[in-house]
Amino acid sequence: MVFSFLRRAALPTAPTASAAVTGAPVFSWHNTLRTLRQRFANDQLGLTASSLTYTTLLAIVPFFTVLLSVFTAFPSFGRLQENVQGWLVQSLIPEAIAEQLMGYILQFASKASQLGAVGLAFLVVTVVQLTLTMDKTLNRIWRVQRLRPLGQRLLIYWGVLTLGPLLLGMSVATTSYVVSASRGLVQALPQAVQWGFNSLELVLMAAAMAALYHFVPNTPVRWRHAWAGGIFVSLGLALARKLLGLYLATVPTYSAIYGTFATLPILLLWIYICWVIFLLGAIIAAYWPSLRSGASRALDGPGSDFALALEVLAELAPLRDDPARGLPGTALARRLHVDRLQIEPALTALTALRWVGATPEAATSYLEEGEPRYVLLADPDSTALAPLLEALLLRQENASAALWESSGWGQRTLAQVLPPGLNRPSHSGAATGPAHPA
Repeated sequence: MVFSFLRRAALPTAPTASAAVTGAPVFSWHNTLRTLRQRFANDQLGLTASSLTYTTLLAIVPFFTVLLSVFTAFPSFGRLQENVQGWLVQSLIPEAIAEQLMGYILQFASKASQLGAVGLAFLVVTVVQLTLTMDKTLNRIWRVQRLRPLGQRLLIYWGVLTLGPLLLGMSVATTSYVVSASRGLVQALPQAVQWGFNSLELVLMAAAMAALYHFVPNTPVRWRHAWAGGIFVSLGLALARKLLGLYLATVPTYSAIYGTFATLPILLLWIYICWVIFLLGAIIAAYWPSLRSGASRALDGPGSDFALALEVLAELAPLRDDPARGLPGTALARRLHVDRLQIEPALTALTALRWVGATPEAATSYLEEGEPRYVLLADPDSTALAPLLEALLLRQENASAALWESSGWGQRTLAQVLPPGLNRPSHSGAATGPAHPA
């Protein structure tokens, strides 16, 4: 009864009629909002955003200290520092607190040079803590099981902290120069072209976010998926900045209550909003294939990973002796009507048990995206079910001993509980799965 319930709970919903007829992906706003809400809640990203807000508040002054030290080390780049500060005031920080906040930050950062070695070490550790927390969060969203070595991560982020301000300053300076030098020409161009020039800052922000989503997770992330998240963050921050500025102008609650100290609560609120938008953008980048196709299922209930593991085994079992040798993870997820990230816990458990192996093959086009093929190694007729139950459903302990004994789970084999294969096509070229996900 337990296994039949799990199999019924894991059965995929039928594709929409339009998708079934045309075969084209159908973007569903309802599915997108549902996925964002579920992933945000299940991954506890609201709590993560709060933690990142607190860490960011501690790291603002150290970050600008590092930024000022970079520009100080290169006196010829002094103009770039002014461009970066102007961009932050005009484009990233709400107008109500921009000037006052930048004044405080620069004042504090200039005094940081008076600290001793211990104080400077604390500032550096604070910045590193923020970057490592962001790294860990993004890898958790992408369901990465193994992080990069700590030294490699620190080297990458140190390069970002040193080269990032210079590249940002050069980009902002170049954009400002082009727009100012061609002001008369730009005004004579069509309205759409003028809007394009004015949108360069949004493009720069989207590119920066896309680069983070592409390079930070220790797993292959396609550029078009990263750009989807980056564009969302860029537009979301611009909209949130306008709405927050409008709210503060029309409802001066913080100024009335806190007076001159209103900058602090407004800053906390703004940092939290920024991190929420950033994390939502990461979810969009990670789940973009299923969001675009509308094919993902809600698999967050108890036993969902175990049920998915059974489905994975059922799909791989007929291909055990097939010349094609298994399926790529993306094709396997597409056949099960789930997102690639949703089957990651099941594949991790099955590979840890050595029931499934990942075998790269040079002839497979999926390898261009770093995607291995998964092959069933275990024999379902002779392999006991108990190890999988203990890994994903219920361990054998004193409290569960009676249930294990009465159910007879310890005597069952995989072949006795595997569900029928889902949407299993014929072997005529179908074993390699569908084309690349969009």
